[in-house]
Amino acid sequence: MLGVDLTGRRVLVVGGGPVAARRVPALVADGARVVVVAPALCEPLRDAHRWGQLEWRAREVVESDLDGVWLVHTATGDRRCDDDVARWAADRRVFCVHAARAAGGTARTPATTSLGDVLVGVVSTGAPDPGRTAVVRDALAERVRDVLAEHLREGRADVRARRRGGAGRVVLVGGGPGDVGLLTLAGRRALAEADVVVTDRLGPVEVLDELAPDVEVVDVGKTPGHHPVPQHEIGRILVEHAQRGRVVVRLKGGDPFVYGRGGEEVLACREAGVPVTVIPGVSSALAAPAAAGIPLTHRGTVGALHVMNGHDGWSSAALVGLRDATCTVVVLMGVAALGELASGALAAGVPPTTPAALVERATTPTQRVTRATLGTLEATALAAGVRAPAVLVLGEVAAPGLLDPRGADACETTDLTDRTMAW
Repeated sequence: MLGVDLTGRRVLVVGGGPVAARRVPALVADGARVVVVAPALCEPLRDAHRWGQLEWRAREVVESDLDGVWLVHTATGDRRCDDDVARWAADRRVFCVHAARAAGGTARTPATTSLGDVLVGVVSTGAPDPGRTAVVRDALAERVRDVLAEHLREGRADVRARRRGGAGRVVLVGGGPGDVGLLTLAGRRALAEADVVVTDRLGPVEVLDELAPDVEVVDVGKTPGHHPVPQHEIGRILVEHAQRGRVVVRLKGGDPFVYGRGGEEVLACREAGVPVTVIPGVSSALAAPAAAGIPLTHRGTVGALHVMNGHDGWSSAALVGLRDATCTVVVLMGVAALGELASGALAAGVPPTTPAALVERATTPTQRVTRATLGTLEATALAAGVRAPAVLVLGEVAAPGLLDPRGADACETTDLTDRTMAW
């Protein structure tokens, strides 16, 4: 197989129907200067013409249309016309793909699939066999993706594009609550393409050890009451690196859009004209209770969920849900405000016997669960030395023994070194 660079080179497509419409986008993506000769265009090609992606000559093809082209693709549906074009191309020593009769041309279009910035193609030798090449392509792509995924999981792949210059971009990656195994495959793929990683204190920081040595890591982590890199400066860092033509991954704990200030970072990029995408992550609001064996909803117990930021204090909806036992409340970033939260809920009429659970360092080997009731929450947390990061769960689902038929006494262990055995 021969790779052909068509960037900036003229490619002639003869025909304006569905076959041509399937071929043209790949040529445009390769940077070719596409010229379509056809009396009429189907709708996808008309759209491409309106968007300035191709030149259209609205007539039948003539031999002089092949002057100055590097590649010809026939797709008229008229065997005689396609044969004529192929003959003209051969006379000019220009490679030609004959859509109706592959053996009649001097080039073949492979069955292709993209794997990152690598294009995998399969062509048949001898007599053309499009069906077989497609089957082989799909099987090969599946196997390559499996191998690549395995390498990514083990930190053995560096799939950064070997480019020089060009536009950079930013990818916000939700890293999950801390366990590297909860980082999504999409997140790992993004990290494997990164030139720069801007990371938080929380999340799967161990994955940074898997990066290639020349990947720049910028630590902008925050601790309670201490924000050495303010949010506007984080936005500036993302934009500045991307404008240098780099792929920038913003690795965040949890999910970027769940109290992660990801929206502000997206706005900073868009205002600067920097392309930005978001890869969702497993939020600690969901992962921490699950790792501790606490279902946030449970048939016959509760069917609604409310997630809140402890810094912002109570909402009326959360208080009503707890008071009426119709809602589970999950509080993020609430350790410093436990006393105020507990007293505020009690003053609003939430029963002091409402079950509570604090999950520290969720999904990590040092995860710990401390159980209490709303009335004893502050004192219990103080006695246990609970510290951030921790997630607070309030409601009937936090009662010990809910998922254990042996009852509450089977669930009193607080140190959970094996996070898969939370009860």
